[in-house]
This record gives sequence, C-alpha cells and structure tokens, in this order.
Amino acid sequence: MIRNIGIVSLSSGIIGEEFVRFEVDIGLRRLEELGLHVRFMPNAKKGLDWLRDHPEDRAADLLEAFRDPDIDMILCAIGGDDTYRLLPYLFEHDELAQAVTDKVFLGFSDTTINHLMLHKVGLPTFYGQAFLPDLCELGPDMHPYTRKYFTELITTGRIREITPSPVWYEERRVFAPDQIGVSTPSHPNQGFELLQGSPVFSGRILGGCIESLSDMFDGTRYADMPVMCEKYRLFPDTADWKGRILLLESSEEKPAPEVYRQALERLKRTGVFDQVSGVLAGKPMDETYAEEYKQLLPEVIGNPDLPIVFNLNIGHAMPRCIMPFGVNATVDAQRQVIRFEY
Repeated sequence: MIRNIGIVSLSSGIIGEEFVRFEVDIGLRRLEELGLHVRFMPNAKKGLDWLRDHPEDRAADLLEAFRDPDIDMILCAIGGDDTYRLLPYLFEHDELAQAVTDKVFLGFSDTTINHLMLHKVGLPTFYGQAFLPDLCELGPDMHPYTRKYFTELITTGRIREITPSPVWYEERRVFAPDQIGVSTPSHPNQGFELLQGSPVFSGRILGGCIESLSDMFDGTRYADMPVMCEKYRLFPDTADWKGRILLLESSEEKPAPEVYRQALERLKRTGVFDQVSGVLAGKPMDETYAEEYKQLLPEVIGNPDLPIVFNLNIGHAMPRCIMPFGVNATVDAQRQVIRFEY
C-alpha cells in the first residue's frame, strides 16, 4: 500500500504559482483524505520561470525522490513541453540508473519522455494521471472513473484491468475559484473501437503522448530535442519494440489532422509499426478530430493485419484511467477489457 507520495515538477513549474494555489490545496486535501502523506520535492514549487531555467533542479528532485526510502510513489505535478532537458543530468554519469529504486511512478503528457527515461533503466511505470489535472479537479470530487484507478493504484500498487468509462467530459476552459464544485458537461462514451485487425492481442505497453514522441525526431518545437534524444538513445531500439503494444494519445493542443499524420509518419520511419503487436489510441480531448484520426491511423500505418484500438480513456481527455507500462497486457476489444498479468 502507498502511504507516502513525493510530488515532482519535471516539466512545467506551474504548481508553484500563486494563481493555482487554490487548486493545489484541493489536491492536497484529497490526498490526505485518502490517508496519504505528501511531500513536495525541494524544487517542485519554485514556479514557472525558475524551473524553466533550471532543468538540473527538476532532475535533482527526481533523483532525490528515488533515493528517499520513505517515499513510496512519485507523482508528477503536471506535464509541459521540455522535460527532455533533464537528460544530461540523469544520464551523463548514469545518475538515474544509480538512483532508481522500485517505486510507483505516475504521470502523463510530456512526462512520456520521463517514462522512456525510466524504461531505459528498467523501471516499469504507470501512465495516465497527474497531480494538478486529476487530484486537483475543480468539480465536487475527482471524476469517479479517474478516482477508481487512482485508488486502486495507491491501495495495491497495481492496475489489474482497464474497461471503458461510461461517459466522457468536456474540457474545462475556466480555472478560477468560482469554478470550485462546478462539473463540466458529460456525454455517453462509445467504448473501445476496433479499427482493424484481431480484437485480441497481447504485449507489454509503452508509448504516450504522440506529440512528445514525434518531437523526439523533429526540432520544430525545440531544435536540440532530437539531438539530445539521439545522443542518449532515448527512443527504444527496434528489438526493444518487438511484440510490444504502442500507446498513442494526443494533447490539449488538439493537433490538426495534418500534424497528426506527420507524427505518425515520423514514428513509422523508426520501424516501430513493423515490430509491435498492436496499437492503442486514446480519445482526443472533446473528441476533436476523432473521425480524422480514426482514418489516419490505418492509412499511415499501412498494415491491415496490425490491430488498432481507438477511444481509450487515457491521456488528455477526461476522465482518465491509469495504464501500466512494462507489464504483460491482453487487449480484448470484443469484451471491452485490457487485463494485466503480474
């Protein structure tokens, strides 16, 4: 059972800003009501400007959280867009490999890159939720589906299975104290959608935010990101992808179909689609471009035998499950379940 949580800001330092303090207080109260003791790592609340300019401090917090024997779980505050800048401080002298211990690590979005860092040093991780977007939800409580998976993780240290949420929620557009207790509109959810291939397939899941994965090979956002990712060999090699299941979900930027196509094409050039046993794709936020994405995935991948399952409640659209990486999974789109073997 998880008792002590360390919160890290590995990308954005927003939880240190005064304008989100009321949200942070909500999240802290919910964690304490769950019987958890919370420690913000020393640099986690230093704010947007400081942590943007000091990636070494973000890296130091991650290393300290792993080294601290009292911390059971490392929870990311939120995503962002430049956590790749931690690479030299974690890998130049094997710092991360020497510090890593068997703890629960949970985050999503830009944290995709941190998941790949931890995969590189052999730690299974959990993808799908973070402190500010989930624990600090402004509605009356965490979304029930989101809370269910978070509670399972802190109670058992595992996720046994994932099934679809009965509903999905629209993006929250206003974050202000007068929104406390206000829910966003919900809609019926369609469940897992099999786009092609066998409805049943197995493998260990790995992946994350498609834009973060794409940026590893494209320097439009940050010119040095592909250079650094290549230097530290962050993207798993072809042999490592053999038999895995690739997870792809899209961000709050709601990438236009052409941007989504380009991201898929960059991934295709790595050869990953020739190695994996299947592809899982998350529901886009507000279902924006969902139909276009459903057409692009089979078209760009170009292998009609490769299973592709769309509309998982994972990533940026609310609510969110938690998906284990590095654990053998069996996807059964017909029975609408993903089961994990420990």
